[in-house]
Amino acid sequence: MNSHALEVLQFGPALDIVARNASSTLGAAAVRMLEPRTDPAWIATELQRVDEMRALLDADGRWGIPALPDVRDALVRLALEGGVLDALSLRGLGVLLASSRELRAAILPARDSYPLLAILAEGLVQLQREEAEIARVIDEHGEVQDHASPELARLRRESKALRSRVVERLAAFAASLPDAYRVADASVSVREGRYVVPIRREGRGDVGGIVHGESGTGATLFVEPPVAIAMMNRLRELEAEEAREVLRILRALTALLRPHHAGLRASLDALVELDSLYARGRYALRVHASIPTVLPAATPEYAVVEGRHPILLATTEQVVPFDLVMDADERTLVISGPNTGGKTVLLKAMGLLSLLTQSGVLPPVGPGTRLPVFRDVFADVGDEQSIEASLSTFAAHLKNIRGALEGAGADSLVLLDELGSGTDPTEGAALARAALAELGGRGALTVATTHLGQLKLLAGELPGVVNASLQFDAEQLRSTYRVIKGVPGRSYGLAIARRLGLPIAVIERAEAELPHGERDVARLALELEATEKRLAETSAALEARLAETDHLRAELERRRTELRRREVDSERRSRQQARDLLLRSRQEVEAAIREVRDTASNNTALDEAATAARRRVEQAALRQRERAPESQVGSAPVPRGPAVQLEAGMRVRIESLGRTGTVVELRDGKATVEAGGMRLVLPRGDLSVLPAGDQEPAKPRRNGNAGGGYLAGEIVAHPEVDLRGLRVDELPMRMGKAMDDAILSGLGQFRIIHGKGTGALRERVQEMLRDDPRILSFRAGEHGEGGTGVTVVEFG
Repeated sequence: MNSHALEVLQFGPALDIVARNASSTLGAAAVRMLEPRTDPAWIATELQRVDEMRALLDADGRWGIPALPDVRDALVRLALEGGVLDALSLRGLGVLLASSRELRAAILPARDSYPLLAILAEGLVQLQREEAEIARVIDEHGEVQDHASPELARLRRESKALRSRVVERLAAFAASLPDAYRVADASVSVREGRYVVPIRREGRGDVGGIVHGESGTGATLFVEPPVAIAMMNRLRELEAEEAREVLRILRALTALLRPHHAGLRASLDALVELDSLYARGRYALRVHASIPTVLPAATPEYAVVEGRHPILLATTEQVVPFDLVMDADERTLVISGPNTGGKTVLLKAMGLLSLLTQSGVLPPVGPGTRLPVFRDVFADVGDEQSIEASLSTFAAHLKNIRGALEGAGADSLVLLDELGSGTDPTEGAALARAALAELGGRGALTVATTHLGQLKLLAGELPGVVNASLQFDAEQLRSTYRVIKGVPGRSYGLAIARRLGLPIAVIERAEAELPHGERDVARLALELEATEKRLAETSAALEARLAETDHLRAELERRRTELRRREVDSERRSRQQARDLLLRSRQEVEAAIREVRDTASNNTALDEAATAARRRVEQAALRQRERAPESQVGSAPVPRGPAVQLEAGMRVRIESLGRTGTVVELRDGKATVEAGGMRLVLPRGDLSVLPAGDQEPAKPRRNGNAGGGYLAGEIVAHPEVDLRGLRVDELPMRMGKAMDDAILSGLGQFRIIHGKGTGALRERVQEMLRDDPRILSFRAGEHGEGGTGVTVVEFG
């Protein structure tokens, strides 16, 4: 890949932004070492790995890569036969083992969701015995612990006790010195690894011992007196023995790890790779990146949806995304417009989005982005003049253009900023036209920015050339940064000069000096911009209207479904009421039969007539039950689950009524069910047990007054309820209970007396009625019904 293009497009700084998301210096370094690749299969796989990491992070926002120590030098020394690692290096390898174990446990159980990450996790070594031994021997600060071996524990205990005795002996010795030799505020200290006391130089001969140092003035000597020499010699012996024991422990621990050198090296590499993916996954989440479709090299297709400049996005959240689609027959894009309009930013963004994608980084683009693989990228961006290299601005441009002309092909991306500038406009335009024609003929995807009016005419002269601009607010004289393809941009130089206060006479003369062709092009560009603005506004209005239409269509469908449900519910209730009426009528028939039998002489004929009468009533009730519609509109009957043994206290569904209730009692093959304040005696086959999630703990209530399979008379319903004198917050309970009783009792009409007053009660009543799906309609009372002080309700 062209190193010059990577530099001028700021590919390195873009990777730095991604690397900041790593959890370790090794992971960040791995991100910074990424380079654009040209193998579409590798690119697609790498982007998929990043997307799996992003999904893992999105699923658990608290998850992160565990500690990743830099143990590269330790692994090199571990490979040397006979070498011994120090305690700090061994501690680092212990952390490496712990991190490997944690990542395996986090990723492998979810291998079906993250198959590519699981492949990396499988390469992490598992050495739990070695990990535990390192943790036992070496503490978190990299020091060998006392209990690493019994011998080490003994030596350290003896050394500690001996040090205490030495300090006590020396402190007593210092206190016993004559005042002429004693140093004020003297204390025991350590010099050259041995305990000493400070004395005045005058006492050197009387005190004796070994001098281990003196003060800056020379007036104080630090002496190891004779009383401590023997103990200090023993202490040094213990320290030497301790050092030998520590070395033995470290050698044994090193030997324990040496056979696993290759596995440890592979684990480190896998952890670094996982941290690199972790950094790229976090970056993708932060910029709301999407996976672009990667196309083979030289594919004549290019589409960016909601693209944003990666570096600009890291410095500010106010980044206007751009959409750009190049069709198969469009290979050259000429972008024109005023300075500070965003042309150069767009040019760099296009280059960086492709470079990041080909490096395995999800770029800040939206769904639908399609990017071909570029085998090389050429860029001429910015002013690269150099006094040392004797390069002028124009010469620097020519050098970069020559590189593109020498190496670009159908699989190349060429980005040229301010093409044709830096020299005579006529010659610059001619050279630019020739270069664009040559690059377009080779099939290279070329994007050039310019202020030259002649280049804007290429779209009508050369095949594959298309104009573009960044929308500019002519009134505010500022860019909106929206890419408009197919429309050349104006430079707005004279307008900006007018805005900045140049003399009007100078501006008018400059306008008169413009060639007619330039003025015609400017006028045409202005008309095109105005047309584009009107079209954009019209399109936005149409989209809003379509959204509103879709919303209204959905609302109408919802209301149609609700109306149909109410119709079905109303028909089912009517049939149930008819069935209940027939069942109640049977009692009356039975009573009449008994009266006739008591007075009749021919019992046999009467019994036959009674049997026939009962059968007719029962058949009529059965017909009403069978004709009752299902509770769900437009769907098959809800299949019942597996048979469950009914028990008192269970929540059940009454299939014939479409209601739910609680089983109170089971007797003689029937069940007493409490539903809506009523008790019903029903066949067990008419009941379905609700799922476990809908079961509520309830204590069965016994009631000896349960009747047959008809509505029991425990509820006394009234045709009206008087709410006068209540507060608004007291309405729901009083009114809801009265309406429930009326509906369950089969009343078709109901009166609510709320009075006139301030109207607050009436408004709350009507609000509740509008929200109640059981209400078919309601109205204010008529003259003889109480007028506006009453609301009359019709149940559905």
